[in-house]
Amino acid sequence: MAPTTAPVEMNLSIEKMEKVAFILKTTAHPTRIAIVQLLAAQESLSVNDISERLNIEQSLASHHLSGMKLKGILSSSRDGKNVFYSLKMREVVDVIQCIAACTFL
Repeated sequence: MAPTTAPVEMNLSIEKMEKVAFILKTTAHPTRIAIVQLLAAQESLSVNDISERLNIEQSLASHHLSGMKLKGILSSSRDGKNVFYSLKMREVVDVIQCIAACTFL
C-alpha cells in the first residue's frame, strides 16, 4: 500500500507565482546560478573576475551576464574597459536558497 500524504496548501498570489516563475526561468542554468551565488557574496564583480572564479571563458560569462541583465536580474556599470555586474533583483538569492534547502537534492 502506497503511503498517503496530506495535500500541501500553497497560498501564493498570482503575482508571486509569476515572479518566482520568472526568476526560475531566467536563472535555469548552472552557470547562471553560480554567477548569482558569486554576486550574492560580493557587491559587484567584473566579467573577468566572474570568468576566472568560475573557470569559464569570458565570452560565455558575458553571454550569461548580458542575458540576466536584459531580464532585470543584474545591473552593470562601466569603469574604463571593465564592466562590473551586481544583483539588481535580490529576491533571486532567496529563491535559490529555498531550492538549495530542499531535502530531495
